Amino acid sequence: MSTLVKTEDEAMLADSARGFLDDAAPVRALRDLRDSGRAYDPALWKRICDMGWAGVLIPEEAGGVDMGHAAAGMLAHEMGRTLASTPFLSSAVIAVTILRRIGGERAKSAMAAIASGELTYALAIDEAHKFAPEATTMSAERQGNGFRLSGDKCFVVDGGFADRLLVLARTESGLTLFELPSDRTGITRTAQDMIDSRDAARIAFEDVEATGDDVLGQVGDAMTILKPALEAGQAALAAEMSGLAAGAFDMTLGYLKERKQFGQPIGSFQALQHRAAHLWCEIEVTASAILNAGRVLDGNPDEATLAVSLAKARATSTAQLAVMEGVQMHGGIGMTDEYDMGFYMKRARVSAEWLGDYGYHAEQVAALRGI
Repeated sequence: MSTLVKTEDEAMLADSARGFLDDAAPVRALRDLRDSGRAYDPALWKRICDMGWAGVLIPEEAGGVDMGHAAAGMLAHEMGRTLASTPFLSSAVIAVTILRRIGGERAKSAMAAIASGELTYALAIDEAHKFAPEATTMSAERQGNGFRLSGDKCFVVDGGFADRLLVLARTESGLTLFELPSDRTGITRTAQDMIDSRDAARIAFEDVEATGDDVLGQVGDAMTILKPALEAGQAALAAEMSGLAAGAFDMTLGYLKERKQFGQPIGSFQALQHRAAHLWCEIEVTASAILNAGRVLDGNPDEATLAVSLAKARATSTAQLAVMEGVQMHGGIGMTDEYDMGFYMKRARVSAEWLGDYGYHAEQVAALRGI
């Protein structure tokens, strides 16, 4: 059985990430991005890439450090703690997992470009308000030796600025995954207003031409390479949500120690102590589920569905509890824009939906356990 304790390398990675993000990307950096009408800071992402984080899943021969999914979770956790807005999940986790499965010189070159920060990716799969990749209706009709793509995608995270798009479409042979430059003729990107102030886009495809070289994997067999990437993204997103919960909890705990009523810190009141202790326990149990998902992805990725869905469902529930308790224990100021707790609540809400909500993953867990 794999250990649920961080290795020495993982602990050092997490500590260095926390130190960097506390200084370079605190919550006020997200507030500044929002107030200036931006959702992403390329300069911050370049610094992150220079430290090797974008290459955490990339083999060394392609310019990465190949530390694995558990280590990627450590980084995502720390980014969630300060709500750092980066394309880490879309590019360094989801796209890289797909490219590793594809293999070959082209994939190796693309991974090197991700590691250096030269390329960013976005995954375009959602077509309705709920995550359902198998229900994709966007068409990719045969035209000579190539395809012609038509349809719309929504909630394309990082789709507003990504250099390349990973697009799921349905051919006459079944679901097929395409890799396209985001500026190809016929592609129109429209920014979506997101409550968490992050980037997402609606993308329209109107008779977009694609060649056989644009197909990743086999025509009609997209899920073979997409499923592992989705699970890698779900595990990393769960880790980010656990960081979000920990960040909200730290902020709440600080307020309980600082705020006084009747001459006493409100944290001395037993009722609030019990609620804080319950939340801390939920955060710790969820952290174990997330680390287990990372270990399974690293050791036996073909059997990771149960561990990943359990982690995403628990992270969704825990993050929701953390932000609700945070807002309530802060009293009236918790609902004001001037206070940062609202940013945690908004990010928790959006993260709950991306890559499958609580109901989707709970259903996966129930089915795999024969319930």
